[in-house]
Amino acid sequence: MELIHPDWPAPPNIRSLVTTRVGGISQPPYDNFNLGSHVGDTPEAVATNRAILREHCPSEPKWLNQVHGKAVALADGHVSPVDADASVAFESGTVCAVLTADCLPVLFCDRQGTRVAAAHAGWRGLAAGVLEASVAAMQCEAANVLAWLGPAIGPQAFEVGDEVCEIFVRDLPEAESAFVQMQPGKWLADIYQLAQLRLARVGVTNVHGGGFCTYSDRERFFSYRRDGATGRMASLIWRA
Repeated sequence: MELIHPDWPAPPNIRSLVTTRVGGISQPPYDNFNLGSHVGDTPEAVATNRAILREHCPSEPKWLNQVHGKAVALADGHVSPVDADASVAFESGTVCAVLTADCLPVLFCDRQGTRVAAAHAGWRGLAAGVLEASVAAMQCEAANVLAWLGPAIGPQAFEVGDEVCEIFVRDLPEAESAFVQMQPGKWLADIYQLAQLRLARVGVTNVHGGGFCTYSDRERFFSYRRDGATGRMASLIWRA
C-alpha cells in the first residue's frame, strides 16, 4: 500500500493522507487499491481495501455519495453516506474523506487545529462553489484556513470546451489565465489554478500541494478520463 502524506504546515494534531492505486486486491480495470463502491468493482474487493485503509485511520472514514455539487455534510455523527461533495468535522477522530480519479481533492484545516474539511471538486463542483462552501462550513476566519490540493488531472491533460471556460470566466474574470486554447472550441484547463483563484476570492491564500497529474501518472493514480472504467483514490483528514 502506497500512501501520499501531504506536505503542508498543518498543526501537529492534524493527520492527512491520500491513497494511490498501489496495494489492495481489486482486479483490472480497478487494480489494485480501489476504494470506490460505485464503479463496478466487486463489493468484496472494496470492503477488503477499505479494511486495509481503516488500519491507518482512527475511525471509519465518513464516505459520501458524491454528486458534483456544493453541499457540505457535517461528518461528526453521521453514519450512512449522504449526498454531498464535501464534509467538515469539529470532533477529534472524525475522518473526512472524498474519492477521486481526476477530480480535485482539497483538504482543509484551521491554523489552530480545531476543525478539518475535505472537498471533491470536479469542474462542475468547482464552478458551483464547493470550495467556498467548505470554507464557510468551517465557521472560522478564512485567513485562518489552510488548504492542500491533492492529485488531480494536470493542466497539460485537462481538455474542456468553450462552455466550461465561459462558466468560470463569467463568474471570475481572472480565471481566463487558467485556460489555454488548443483550437477553436477546445481548451486546456488548470484545475489547480482555478481552485487557488476561487479560494483567494474568499480569503484563503495559504494553499499548498498541486503539481500532480492523475492522467499522466498511470503507475500511481486512477484516471477516469484516461481509462473510463477505473477505481477511485481517497483523500482523508482528521484531528488526532
